[in-house]
Amino acid sequence: MKPSASLTAAAVAVVASLGSAACDSLPGRPIVANREVLPSQVMAFDVIYKRNCAGCHGANGRLGAARSLNDPVYLALVSADRLRTIIGGGVPGTSMPAFSAPAGGDLTDAQIDALVTGVLTHWARPEAVAGLTLPPYDGPSKGSGAAARERGAAVFASACARCHGPEGKGGPTVGSIVDPSYLALVSDQSLRTTVIAGRSDLGKPDWREDTPGRPLTPQQISDLVAWLVGHRQPVPGRPEG
Repeated sequence: MKPSASLTAAAVAVVASLGSAACDSLPGRPIVANREVLPSQVMAFDVIYKRNCAGCHGANGRLGAARSLNDPVYLALVSADRLRTIIGGGVPGTSMPAFSAPAGGDLTDAQIDALVTGVLTHWARPEAVAGLTLPPYDGPSKGSGAAARERGAAVFASACARCHGPEGKGGPTVGSIVDPSYLALVSDQSLRTTVIAGRSDLGKPDWREDTPGRPLTPQQISDLVAWLVGHRQPVPGRPEG
């Protein structure tokens, strides 16, 4: 190539480069780093949580209408796999929807993993439950009959009535725990989880503190849940549990 031709080619390359840069800096043209990504490509925990969870579980995992996720007792009680299942598939018959795309939601499996990891990273505090033996997360598959409800009534009277009233219909500071509308929105497992983990953000004690110095036993927890479930009005098509 002759020198003049080489210089010409170099000049053309420079002009093309400048032209390309000029196009990217035109007024109104979005900056690449600031361009929106597809919702399915968002992997930041705070963004996914704010868009999908904060409305029910609270901006910082607390003080929402639904269970607090910013709770070391709850996060020690529930496994990461169970969290993933709850987020992905929801809880049929309750106010907890399914978020996984195959179940009709908007989140990919990777985004659900990011949510689970984020919740545990931000809010699990193993040192807060060190040395504790938590009751089983799952309740018994049997034992919810009349005898269990009768025992549960006695547990309620000794551990819960001072706040929720003698019949569970509300006391001076808290509302009814047997309200049909409330019971229609929560699963049996949700009731069990609340008995065990409480709601620290709302002042609801956990299983150790309902009767100070006498933690509820696994049997008492199951009986209490049976008593609560016994107040639920049947809902056609609603799965049990």
